[in-house]
Amino acid sequence: MGKDIKKILILNGSPRANESTTILVTKAFVDGIVSESKAEVEYINLNDLNIKPCLGCLSCWGRTEGECIIKGDDIEMMKRKILEADIFIESYPLFFFGMPGMMKVFTDRMLSMLKTYRGQKSPVNGESFHGIRNEIVPKFVVITSCAYTEFGPVYEPLIKQYDCICGKNNYLMLFAPQLKTLISLKNEAKIKKHLSKFYDAGKEYALNDLKLSDETYELLKKPPFSEGAYKIFLDNFWKEEKEKGTK
Repeated sequence: MGKDIKKILILNGSPRANESTTILVTKAFVDGIVSESKAEVEYINLNDLNIKPCLGCLSCWGRTEGECIIKGDDIEMMKRKILEADIFIESYPLFFFGMPGMMKVFTDRMLSMLKTYRGQKSPVNGESFHGIRNEIVPKFVVITSCAYTEFGPVYEPLIKQYDCICGKNNYLMLFAPQLKTLISLKNEAKIKKHLSKFYDAGKEYALNDLKLSDETYELLKKPPFSEGAYKIFLDNFWKEEKEKGTK
C-alpha cells in the first residue's frame, strides 16, 4: 500500500507553531509513512494562513453548490490541497477540551465540503451526519496532544464533533497525553523512545492499507509517566510558575 501514497499534507494547528510539541509526534508518524512510501510531504502552519470566520450564510449548501461565498482568503487553496493529498493530517494540542480557536475557524469553513442538510437524523453505520460532498477525499488523521494523565474523558467532546463531521471510524485520531511534560524534562532517551512508537506506527499505517492494529493504537495513547510521577511533575511545574510570577 505504501507505494500508492504520493502526497501527505499536514496542517499544524498549534497557535505556537514553531514551538509545538504535538508536531514532534506528528513528524515521527509521517517519517514512518515516508520510510515505506517515499511520499511528497507538505507542512502548513495554520497561523500563517489568512482564513476568515464562517458567516453561517449556508450559501455553500444552496446557491453556490459547495463553493464558499467568502473570497480572497486561503480556504480554496487549502481545499484544493486536501483533495490532492492521499493523506491529510491535522496536528494540534487540546485546548479546553476542544480544538484551538483558529482550528475551529478552519473547521467551520470546511462546511462547504459537506453535503446539504435536509433534515436527516443522526448518522448510522459510521456515516457523516451530512455526508461528504466530494467523492474523492484523502485519508484523514488527527494527531493531538494534551497535558492530562488520561485521554478518554477530556477528549470525548472533540471525538463526538469529528464523529458527526466525518462519521465514526472514517478517520483516525491519535492521542499523545503528557507530551509537553515529556519534552520539557529534556530526557533525550525517553523522548526518543516515545517518538519511536509513532515512527513505527507510521510504517505500519503505510504498509497496512492505512490502518493501525488495536495493539498499536493502545500503545500510542499510553502516557509516558505513571499517575503518581506525573502529579509530582505538575506540582513542581505550577510551583515554579507561581515563583516566576512573583519576581
